[in-house]
Amino acid sequence: MKNTFELNKLIEYPKSGILSKVLIKAENNEVTLFCMAHGSEMSEHTSTKAGYVNVLEGEGVFNLKGKKIKMTKGTLIYMEKNSVHSLKAKTNTSFLLTLIK
Repeated sequence: MKNTFELNKLIEYPKSGILSKVLIKAENNEVTLFCMAHGSEMSEHTSTKAGYVNVLEGEGVFNLKGKKIKMTKGTLIYMEKNSVHSLKAKTNTSFLLTLIK
């Protein structure tokens, strides 16, 4: 398994929609890079694992259990497992999602 990543070189935005790349998949965690084209959305959903969203670049809105959180570079969001959440990218937006057991 690769253990070093140059994230800036991995970020690539689709013309529309969302591109995701699993970077690390281990027994207790998974790290995925998400690149969302401006205007794209992820509808409301949950995860069976707790996780962190670390915004790398862009601007958007993350809705976590009804609370709107501004997504900008450097924002770190913690989600408990089974938390209802959704998001929308206002500009091209990339983030790391780390899911933990």
